[in-house]
Amino acid sequence: MRPTKMTKAISKTQLLLVPMVAVILLLAATAHAAAPGITGPTFNLTAQPAFITQPDGQMIYSWGYGCNGAPSGYAPAAITNGFCNTMQVPGPTLIVTEGQTVTVTLTNNLPSPAGNTSILFPGFNVTATGGVTGLLTKEAAHSGTVTYTFTAGAPGTRAYYSGTQGDLQVEMGLYGAIIVLPASVPAACTSGLHASNLTAEAHWGESDFRLAPAAYDHAKTCYDREYLFQFSEMDPNIHSQALAQVTARIGCTAGAVGCSLEVPTEPYHPAYYLINGRSMPDNMDPNYAPEYPHQPYNGNPHMHPGELTLLRIIGTGRWQHPFHEHANHVRILGRDGNLILSQTDSTELAGPLLFTTTTTPGLAMDGIFYYTGKGLNWDMYGHNPGSGDPNATLPCTPDANGYNTGAPTAINYYEWCQDHNKPMQASPFGDVAGGGPVTLPDPNLFTNGPWYGGSPYLGPNATVRATGPTGTTPPSGTIANSPSSEAGFAFMWHSHNEREITTNNVFPGGMLMMMLVDSREFVIDESN
Repeated sequence: MRPTKMTKAISKTQLLLVPMVAVILLLAATAHAAAPGITGPTFNLTAQPAFITQPDGQMIYSWGYGCNGAPSGYAPAAITNGFCNTMQVPGPTLIVTEGQTVTVTLTNNLPSPAGNTSILFPGFNVTATGGVTGLLTKEAAHSGTVTYTFTAGAPGTRAYYSGTQGDLQVEMGLYGAIIVLPASVPAACTSGLHASNLTAEAHWGESDFRLAPAAYDHAKTCYDREYLFQFSEMDPNIHSQALAQVTARIGCTAGAVGCSLEVPTEPYHPAYYLINGRSMPDNMDPNYAPEYPHQPYNGNPHMHPGELTLLRIIGTGRWQHPFHEHANHVRILGRDGNLILSQTDSTELAGPLLFTTTTTPGLAMDGIFYYTGKGLNWDMYGHNPGSGDPNATLPCTPDANGYNTGAPTAINYYEWCQDHNKPMQASPFGDVAGGGPVTLPDPNLFTNGPWYGGSPYLGPNATVRATGPTGTTPPSGTIANSPSSEAGFAFMWHSHNEREITTNNVFPGGMLMMMLVDSREFVIDESN
């Protein structure tokens, strides 16, 4: 990876490594994520080539699905700067509602030597019209079209991808996601803690970036925030050979003798490992960033304590990707749109609790992740009962599960009350209240210098809250991160296949991201 690119990434994300309990990282970043896409139920797509960018500076010749004209709309509605170019990797996320009749018309604008192309929609009963007969479905010939029609069945997340010469076309980038939203909202999703979370968002001026209040037609699938992750890998040798053969056959007539590609796809040696078409650190840049015109979706989850965060996960490509979400396990709700229910009680879910969400090629899964700070054994909100600052003396009233959920507009909404008022530092640098189990180093002398956060407390002004308005300990950064800026906890989410967290065998890169946790007063703006 080029030093200039990595320096830019580190200065942008202020990646901080702090040796303390739970291997917490303190991070300041501006890029967030969501599950953005285009809305139907009618979609006009094209398949065509373009070059996509990688963090080592390479531009990789690829094929992708994109919008053929302006889409019907974008979702979530809170993201207002969306675009859908004529080619993107992955393809546009298609967002529909259960029961709708979905129509997808595909135009084949791939180079003539590429031949036919198509789309498969596994899990749906599809009727294909027009086009030409293919091995798995009707296909669009060069410059031709084919139309696929189906009813959006059960809610959930599924993959779509090329059904024509899949070893080459899927590798080149012809894949995407389709999300089916439930037709009705379970009553449980608009009351209780879910309603309290909306109250908290409104109080702090935060928008609701969900596509729906529930993932399925089931009361146990309510959620508060969501993200879509499509994992894939890429062998640049295949792409370069495709480009060379396309270039050598410019102007040839599709289907004529000598006007076809003979690109070997074995042996397979991927060098790029992608989350939503980008590698780390590019996947932490914003959705719809103009520097990635053909890779509009990022991969940087961001949440508040206690929020039930829906992860929509799809494995594409050829390899299985064992992806590990630090800070908690993921409770699987369903696979390929099939909700996993108890065999003896249909009101209860029975999905496994996964340490790694292992994505078999073509498999999609929906799961719930959350972080509360329970069990840290220190007050991560930096409360100090001796301080005169009202935010440093906030109460924590436990609910039946031990969390502070009775005050949704408080900074410490969802605090684990057992750790309330417990100091972190035994011998603090500065004047943070002492008496805790750990002695933190002087942030100005620590190995990572200015990238060290200097505080184990959550949220803007957290250290100030712990000490009162005259506190002198660097609140959430020594140089780069001011007291009024973000000071969250960050956990590395990454593939457990070590090579997959490299870019062209250089670490860090590939399937790696940072999951950010911030207290309530930090507004998570996923529209940027």
